[in-house]
Amino acid sequence: MKNLFVTSRPVSWVNTAYPFAAAYFLVTGRIDWVFVVGTLFFLIPYNLLMYGINDVFDYESDLLNARKGGVEGAVLDRKHHRFILWASILGVVPFIAVLATQGGIAANIVLAISIFAVLAYSAPGLRFKERPFLDSITSATHFVSPAVYGLVLVQADFTSGLWAVLVAFFLWGMASHAFGAVQDIVPDREGGIASIGTVLGARFTVWFAFAAYACAGLLMLLTAVPVAALLAIPYLINIAPSLPLVDATSARANEAWKRFLWLNYLTGFLVTMIFIWMILRTTG
Repeated sequence: MKNLFVTSRPVSWVNTAYPFAAAYFLVTGRIDWVFVVGTLFFLIPYNLLMYGINDVFDYESDLLNARKGGVEGAVLDRKHHRFILWASILGVVPFIAVLATQGGIAANIVLAISIFAVLAYSAPGLRFKERPFLDSITSATHFVSPAVYGLVLVQADFTSGLWAVLVAFFLWGMASHAFGAVQDIVPDREGGIASIGTVLGARFTVWFAFAAYACAGLLMLLTAVPVAALLAIPYLINIAPSLPLVDATSARANEAWKRFLWLNYLTGFLVTMIFIWMILRTTG
């Protein structure tokens, strides 16, 4: 159980559970059993599947990566790999079976895309994480698809403002993945792994992430809560010191990456305050 807990990367649980919960609740205004099951699914089993598969099939390259072995990724002995894979796969089955009965065709398609993106990122034969640019797109899908699933599940009205939020969220996901890849450029190359970072190099990748964060912020100006555009500023400030990095110094990006992990909690708190304000304004 300790190995499963570490492998699921609990520091990141909220990044997938919160988007589903927020989307579901803001549209329905209720907390029912489907809300609870969906939130629990995207909180733990979903992350265990995503990171469990990743830790098993990235084992060799992770051994070369100094930042692995803690909150940023487990490096477990091979003797645990079979158990982790089985637990990761079997853990999601009952949740998917239940959720599949609650949504229509569209919702189940979104759920299937979400699970496919999780599997395709690390699983042998697909390994989207080794396909530059597709790696960042897939990673963004990991975090945006729970929100989209929640919205489609409750048949939300996809307004232009809502699309702006989702695209901004997607750009945030791509920026975060791309910047995260910078710190791994050297070990990835040594392990023979391609990524957006190994292709673009450290400097261009950081600038790509910076631009994506900025565009995400600008898109929020088109929503019902334009003040949310300010949430992009801390991310821009966080990675700004990394803009001069080159491949040889790319490992230094880890300092900003560690700040990023905790910055998400501050952002989540501020987003929650905005949601509460919106609900209070709507209810009078």
